[in-house]
Amino acid sequence: MTTYYYVLASQRFLLEEEPFEEVLKERTRNYQEQEKQIDFWLVLQPAFLEVPEMAAVKAKCPQPSVAVISTNPQFITWLKLRLEYVVTGEFQAPSEKIPDPLASLAPVS
Repeated sequence: MTTYYYVLASQRFLLEEEPFEEVLKERTRNYQEQEKQIDFWLVLQPAFLEVPEMAAVKAKCPQPSVAVISTNPQFITWLKLRLEYVVTGEFQAPSEKIPDPLASLAPVS
């Protein structure tokens, strides 16, 4: 299993009120320059929040939510310091309860 770290926020806050697209573009460019493999993902309505152990975390965040999930804890800490109204945490996957760490409950358009 792998440990995944996340920053969780409301979609409205992260995708509409914050200039978050620029942050992701800059981080992606930085990774490409360093020839580093991408280790973060943006997940709309993350499915990992549906497991019973995450009920308290889900309750803290206005819905619909969005998560930035990463295997890099330093990146998540950096995001937490940059953004104010977010929840952070971690989980192990794949597991019986979380078979796909990047699964989304958002309808496919």
